Amino acid sequence: MKPSRPLYEREPELAAAAKALDALCGGQAAGGLLVFSGEAGIGKTALLGEIQVMAADRCTIWSARGGETVTSVPFHVVRQLLQPALARFPADETRALFGDWFEIAAPALGLADPSGPQPDPQGVRDGLDYVVSRLASRLSHRPLLLIVDDAHWADGESLAWLAGFTARLSELPVLVVQAHRPQEAADRDADWAMARPKENSTTGHPALTRVALRALTPEATAELVRAGLGDHADDPFCREVWAVTGGNPYEAVELVAKAQDRELAPVEESAGLLRELGASARGSGLVARLERLGTNANRFAWAAAVLGTEISQELAATLAGMSSAEAADCTARLRDARIVSGFDPLEFVHPLIATAVYRSIPPATRTAMHGRAAWAITQAGLGAAAASRHLLEVHPDDDQELVAQLRDAARQHLAVGAPEAARRCLERALDEPPRPQDRAELLYELGCATLLSSPATTVQHLRAALDTPGLDETLRVDATFRLASALSHNNQLKDAALSLAAEASRTAPGPGLMRLQAAHFLWEGMQATEDDGPARSARLARNADHLKGRDNAERALLTLRAFDAMLRGENAQLVVGFCERALVDGRPARGLGWTDSEWGFELPTMVGITYAFTDQLDRAEALFGEAVRAFEISGWSGAHLAFAHTLLGLVHRRRGRLAEAEGFLREGLRLADRAGSGLPVHWDATCLLVDTLLARGRTAEARLVADRYAFGPPYPSAMVLPDAPCVRGRLLLAEGRTEEAVAELESAGAALEPRGRFNGVWAPWAGDLARALADTDPARAAQLATRARVHAERFGTDTAIGEALRCVALFAPEEEATHLLAESVRHLEGSSSAYEHAVARFEYGTAIRSRRELARAGKLATACGAEGLANRAHQVGASIRSSE
Repeated sequence: MKPSRPLYEREPELAAAAKALDALCGGQAAGGLLVFSGEAGIGKTALLGEIQVMAADRCTIWSARGGETVTSVPFHVVRQLLQPALARFPADETRALFGDWFEIAAPALGLADPSGPQPDPQGVRDGLDYVVSRLASRLSHRPLLLIVDDAHWADGESLAWLAGFTARLSELPVLVVQAHRPQEAADRDADWAMARPKENSTTGHPALTRVALRALTPEATAELVRAGLGDHADDPFCREVWAVTGGNPYEAVELVAKAQDRELAPVEESAGLLRELGASARGSGLVARLERLGTNANRFAWAAAVLGTEISQELAATLAGMSSAEAADCTARLRDARIVSGFDPLEFVHPLIATAVYRSIPPATRTAMHGRAAWAITQAGLGAAAASRHLLEVHPDDDQELVAQLRDAARQHLAVGAPEAARRCLERALDEPPRPQDRAELLYELGCATLLSSPATTVQHLRAALDTPGLDETLRVDATFRLASALSHNNQLKDAALSLAAEASRTAPGPGLMRLQAAHFLWEGMQATEDDGPARSARLARNADHLKGRDNAERALLTLRAFDAMLRGENAQLVVGFCERALVDGRPARGLGWTDSEWGFELPTMVGITYAFTDQLDRAEALFGEAVRAFEISGWSGAHLAFAHTLLGLVHRRRGRLAEAEGFLREGLRLADRAGSGLPVHWDATCLLVDTLLARGRTAEARLVADRYAFGPPYPSAMVLPDAPCVRGRLLLAEGRTEEAVAELESAGAALEPRGRFNGVWAPWAGDLARALADTDPARAAQLATRARVHAERFGTDTAIGEALRCVALFAPEEEATHLLAESVRHLEGSSSAYEHAVARFEYGTAIRSRRELARAGKLATACGAEGLANRAHQVGASIRSSE
């Protein structure tokens, strides 16, 4: 669409756009982000129109516009961008474009009814990324240009998607051009490009160009005036137009149009009339002008302002209480007065006009019109979610039908991945207020709505739900379970356990009580510290050891028992037996799966981790691979998927596939970074990545990772996978900071031993401390190694025994040490722990001065990706050769 008027003094802006379009359409098809900012009326929309003209012959153009009254409508801007493009494809082709993301992302665009579990908002955003990327690839002959006007009024869900998508533009042949008002964007935190690097600043980031539009100079204003009123407009008149409008292009054009309507001579004698005339183009002057058009036109304009954008003439007529013929007449008058444009749908000529009209509606009338708009939308069959933005504006009035509509809208918002929109609806429903007997259930729904996005908010609402009479026993149990989960993710594990214990004390025997008891054991055991771990373990053993796994409550207790027994270093065969009874045909039972909400993902996680530390790595890998698939299918692309990648990293670390482990762990951290900061998964992934990098001999990189993620005390209240102080102690030893390492490892042992946790593979503090003390306190070091061997032989896995024997060998006479190292190699060779096998073979080869064994150790280390160990094996082998 060609602009209605020429652009004045926009050469720098147009040059920036031309450069970005040339990069997009050139041989490299480089995407980027072009951001225009400026006050209302400064000419952003006209500039975007000119860019569309520049790109029309070369690009595929999708456009959207935010609206002041529709900021609460989830995915409003995204739908404007994508729906017209996708509407061109047949239904089966559209589904094929989405691929596996159809059930997750298509409902957000209104292209399919929601199905399956509630999607993670990050999963919806990833699905949208996938679809746009597919479309961009299809359109490579006409690369994609996305234009977003009035981005400061974009809805939160669209802003979140744009923030993530624009960060990937260096990978895609897509140019995004957006325009916004800086003050409004700052007020709403809506400038998604705020933290992006400047153009050419950092390799791998999309090019970002920011351009601030400035007011017109007196010279450009004079040119604009003469283009509208004729070359005979004199300098004083033109100068006064500039003074009245401040060089704002929209106000200058409107003022010139008013002067034309009034047949005002553009000479110095008329200049004194311009200030009064200019006032009619905005604010109260615009309202007065609207009123002069008649009552019907005024009422129709109010209805249009309440509806906001893409205004249906029929719906506006219904809202204004007039016939179609009357609405058509009003539309014509408003169009002639340059207040609205288009036919059906209608739009206001400028957002400033829409704002002025909306704010001119008396508050009581405006509220009533929003209520009528909600009714009309519902009657039209568009659903509660579509009506909800109007329901949010209605004053509380003890209307139970409105409460029901808002609860229904919240469910619809949650089903498409818009928990913030659901939260707004439920909070507004609370203000209505609901009936006393419904209040607790509504608070429960509100807590559930924010579970994935804001654990702290979830805690507040679920506590309020439990403190309010009205929840039946089933909902009380579920609310308490979810409260504990939210508290744990908020680093409040002790509070989680206390909440469960309190509710269990008032719950009658049955499945609900067993669920609470299992959750209580879970969060007690997951605390980094506890008062009496052995007593808790004994209670858990009494409750679980006799169970067969006949239902999910029994399977949950068996899972907890297996995990606890693994940490304690009980016989591994017994531990694996608990795991097998907790599963059904080797897989989590229905209701205990990765995305089942009743029990949570923690239980299958614990089974898999237990397998990983009992040398059952095939089983662990199968479970964690299933987790990745389940989370991806359900669109849980945030912290859940990050954790699943971290767990696969754990399996590869235990197998000695260090390069693969590093890849999974770095991907886990990347996914976690998208979801937030300081999350539990950050601790687990960082801990494992530090351990993996140390095994690869890359101490400096391990330190960089540790520092970036603040890996060190104070540790979180939840356990870290594996034991965080042990891994940090190992890092300090690798850096030569022995005294600090000894203190850290001593602290780890002091925390773990009173709890009866003696698994030296999970928490190898004793072996590492023995090595650290070998020179300064060999007697104590030998005692530590001997005790670690006792615990390892009790546990009974080849990895645990092999590692313990390798440590004991340090303090044995030479002949015995050689025998111990040979036994260590034998055990580790029979295990799945290839890296530990390589280390033991290296130490054995060094002890017996065997170039053959050292060569084998080097080959094993290379296969593991342990470059540092491979180099050491080569060096020692070479030194033996030279000495011979």
